[in-house]
Amino acid sequence: MITAQAEPAARAAPSGRTAGGPDTAELPVVPRRRRRHLPSTARTRIIGWVLLLVLAALGVVTFVTWRLLLQNTDDRMERALRSEIVDFGEITQDGISPRTGVGFASMAELIGEAIAYNPARPNEKFLGYVDGTFSSQSRQVGGGSTVLEDDPAFTALVATVTEPVSDSYASAEGEVLYLAVPVTLAGRPDQGVIVAAYLADAEREAAHDTARVMLAIGALTSLAAAGGAWLVAGRILRPLRDVAATARSITETDLSRRIPLEPGPADERDELRDLVRTVNAMLDRVENGVAAQRRFVDDAGHELRTPITIVRGHLEVLDATDPADVRTTVELVDDELGRMNRMVADLLLLARSEQPTFLHPELTDVGELTEDVFGKVVRLGEREWVLETAARVDAEVDPQRITQAIIALADNAVRHTRPGDRIAIGSQFAGGTLRFWVSDTGPGIGEADRTRIFERFARGTSTGPRSEGAGLGLAIIRAIAVAHGGQVLLDSVPGRGATFTVVVPAVLPEENLS
Repeated sequence: MITAQAEPAARAAPSGRTAGGPDTAELPVVPRRRRRHLPSTARTRIIGWVLLLVLAALGVVTFVTWRLLLQNTDDRMERALRSEIVDFGEITQDGISPRTGVGFASMAELIGEAIAYNPARPNEKFLGYVDGTFSSQSRQVGGGSTVLEDDPAFTALVATVTEPVSDSYASAEGEVLYLAVPVTLAGRPDQGVIVAAYLADAEREAAHDTARVMLAIGALTSLAAAGGAWLVAGRILRPLRDVAATARSITETDLSRRIPLEPGPADERDELRDLVRTVNAMLDRVENGVAAQRRFVDDAGHELRTPITIVRGHLEVLDATDPADVRTTVELVDDELGRMNRMVADLLLLARSEQPTFLHPELTDVGELTEDVFGKVVRLGEREWVLETAARVDAEVDPQRITQAIIALADNAVRHTRPGDRIAIGSQFAGGTLRFWVSDTGPGIGEADRTRIFERFARGTSTGPRSEGAGLGLAIIRAIAVAHGGQVLLDSVPGRGATFTVVVPAVLPEENLS
């Protein structure tokens, strides 16, 4: 009767190998050329990190798969050993040969018949022992015909067991998993042992081969992925190269270059597209700032040249011994210097109008502001001053700049009207905008001058008193309106007066909106 114990003993896992590093013995310090490193570009670093992550993932997947294959192989060998022992028990349990139908004459015949009846799998072998001596083995062996039967240490280990033993053995061919079961034959004193064994290292070789194939394929795939990532990274980083190329192409005289932006939805969430838009917007601001600076320099140089020439010309012909000539020249120089001072102040104001800090908006009572301005402008001249209407609303505006614009328009109206003429001012809120206007009954403005008069140093050609200013007043008013996000409108009929209207968006508090 054959009995098998189904509790496998613990076995040591196959040990791995660790590659050793190079020797680190000290060498004499000798001058040598500095090593050249690989180019540390963003593209190279991206590919390096991608490869590192891919290889790390490949290593983890390969290792886990290899361990699972080894575990599956070990489980399969254990199940096979138990199954074989069960088969042996079915053949020998009644002591009758299934081949001849008669009882076994000896223990050697029983063991030989049982081993011959069960064919061995590759890397599997069956061995029989009678009274501590090797008797027979299976013919289908996977690791050499004498790997175990001629091993006296293995024979001594399994030939005389008196109860089922499951264990591993380190043979010359590697680790062997075995299950040894004692066999008895009724009426016979001799003792037998049947051993089912697996050459475990040879059986595990398939798992090792699978891991090697995975590593080889993974390495090739990683190289292909690196090539693809190189191309993709180049395409992704193209905007950055465009940024650098555009920055290098910008000079002091040419600030018009912009980074090309590939077509796409305006609201697309893309960091690089946002970067391109942001840099282009910054270049726009830089170009506008430089253009404003150049305009300031050009305008100042153009307009200041005339009073400087006048002052220099009079000083060159000045007769220092003539008190009257000296007095007249000093008065002229003082007048020209005063005009230059006003001109420079206006130019500086226009330059500041293009900066974010030009305005200081605050919640303002527009009606009260209109009435305050009206109280100031009535002192500008003997005119028929009329406050037509005042908007009764609170809005976010810069009250000082709005006051400055209305007073400048009123002063301009005074200069182009005569005593007793009508000048009206007012404010109104409608359609989400605020309107501040100044109208007069002066000579009006011709069609040809309606656009030009808002330019710097421009003066109208219509009939009427000529202004002594530098031609910056309306440019400043327009700058104030534009800084508020609005504009200046002109409605004029020659001979019937003109109306200038400052239109700005009305930013209202929440309580007004409700």
